[in-house]
Amino acid sequence: MRYSDFGLTTLKEVPADAEIVSQQLMLRAGLIRRLASGLFTWMPLGLRVLRRVEMVVREELDRAGALELLMPAVQPAELWQESGRWDEYGPLLLRMHDRHEREYCFGPTHEEVITDIARRELRSYKQLPINFYQVQTKFRDEIRPRFGVMRSREFIMKDAYSFDLDEDGMRIAYQKMHAAYTAIFERLGLKFRVVDADSGEIGGSRSQEFHVLADSGEDAIAYCDADDYASNIEMAATEVPAMERPAPTVEMEKIETPGARTIEALREFIGITAQQTLKTLIVEGEERPVALVLRGDHELNAVKAQKIPGVATPLTMADAQTVRQVTGCEPGYAGPIGLDIPVYYDHATAAMADFVIGANEADMHFTGVNFGRDIEEPETVDLRNVVEGDPAPGGSGTLSIARGIEVGHIFQLGAKYSTAMGAGVLDNDGKERTLQMGCYGIGVTRIVGAAIEQNHDERGIIWPEPLTPFNVVLIPINMHRSEAVREAAQSLYADLQEQGLQVLLDDRDARPGVKFADAELIGIPHRLVISERNLANGEFEYQHRRDSETRNLKREEAHHLLKEHAKNE
Repeated sequence: MRYSDFGLTTLKEVPADAEIVSQQLMLRAGLIRRLASGLFTWMPLGLRVLRRVEMVVREELDRAGALELLMPAVQPAELWQESGRWDEYGPLLLRMHDRHEREYCFGPTHEEVITDIARRELRSYKQLPINFYQVQTKFRDEIRPRFGVMRSREFIMKDAYSFDLDEDGMRIAYQKMHAAYTAIFERLGLKFRVVDADSGEIGGSRSQEFHVLADSGEDAIAYCDADDYASNIEMAATEVPAMERPAPTVEMEKIETPGARTIEALREFIGITAQQTLKTLIVEGEERPVALVLRGDHELNAVKAQKIPGVATPLTMADAQTVRQVTGCEPGYAGPIGLDIPVYYDHATAAMADFVIGANEADMHFTGVNFGRDIEEPETVDLRNVVEGDPAPGGSGTLSIARGIEVGHIFQLGAKYSTAMGAGVLDNDGKERTLQMGCYGIGVTRIVGAAIEQNHDERGIIWPEPLTPFNVVLIPINMHRSEAVREAAQSLYADLQEQGLQVLLDDRDARPGVKFADAELIGIPHRLVISERNLANGEFEYQHRRDSETRNLKREEAHHLLKEHAKNE
């Protein structure tokens, strides 16, 4: 492709509304253009990258035996009402009416549609196992679209759905997809981790997320290098501390703590660490409020809390009026002593002694509190987010925390949708059996943004070879004034294309510095500079996008190097 034919426009300045690196670079490099909030046009350069992702995804899904189809983006409301998700999904669901006032939605996912297909098309166990997939545009009406294609309202997703006769078959299909996903992300040249995850509104008995590792990632991942344990932080388990609780050393005392409504204020006022305090959080319950008690430096995990008996879903902190009714004081001074509501303690509290708690009285706290003496022994549950250095489950080592961007999610759905929608087949004995389902999603557009978050520098994008829109960029110096440079550039351009390489020839009448800056911004892995000075020696100047130094190559050397890189994609 000649630059002059490509219509590529780059931006020098960072767009004011671009929040993260991938969004900034995708706009500056001309990969995307914003249409409206959460809506983006994929420009020719960006579409080349997107299609490369789609190609790899399709090849690995086909290799895994999945069958591609294409379902409608617009879905009738009655299917979602059958599954019970029409009301559950909430405002993320874009709803609409046709001219006959029939209600529809723009699909954010396709569990209902594929289950409808299964109940119509599958009659016998002999048709199983089967796995359908599609690459499709989805829409979720995000309340605050942000981060460019990372959290847009419209996006392209690969979703797949397996159907099996029993749970064993479902688990086999799940493992096949796990292997296919691993192959996809390895082929794309991305550093990633597979983590245990919460199934959320999709549902099911088990799920795992595939995260591209990046400092800007929205999700925290807990992992242990001593084994293969990895989990989204919302699912990473904690256990009762193995250490023995210290013996009490002081008596309990009620003290004045004016204005110490927060752990930080309390810590500064008394001169203690946050680890020496307990915080009591009052949350909404199914029938009455519930108290959740954690160490002062720990963070409540909403997913875990919602699984506590009696806690309302979604997790909602009690308002100030409810706190006053339950504790008899203003928020900020709540404590577990004397509460007439269910109280749950986090595991980590079991190892504490001589701690500080709220006294359920304005501007007052108890110090020197101990379990078994001043307050009943706690029955502990897992309530908190893990932190760096926590023991890994199973005791194999300690946990580290990294940031990740979720780009894939696989689920063992079981019979959730097939039961609700009556999808079954006849088994070998002629008995009706409810289908067991798996669900497998990949955020195709999200992968592009995640790849940039993981691969960039101060000059621009650094594409992994399998994702790059072009393998090599040719930059002729003064080709409009030098016949030798022009002929050499055109000859090399033709030769490399014949080798099957994707080549961008920068034939603009622009200064070399402009061409170099644009090439670095776009992130093409290989750069060959053609100049009269180097041509005199039969050489080209070569630089890889990740390197700081250049070197001169003979024509044959350049051919060989680029061919080898293309072979290894």
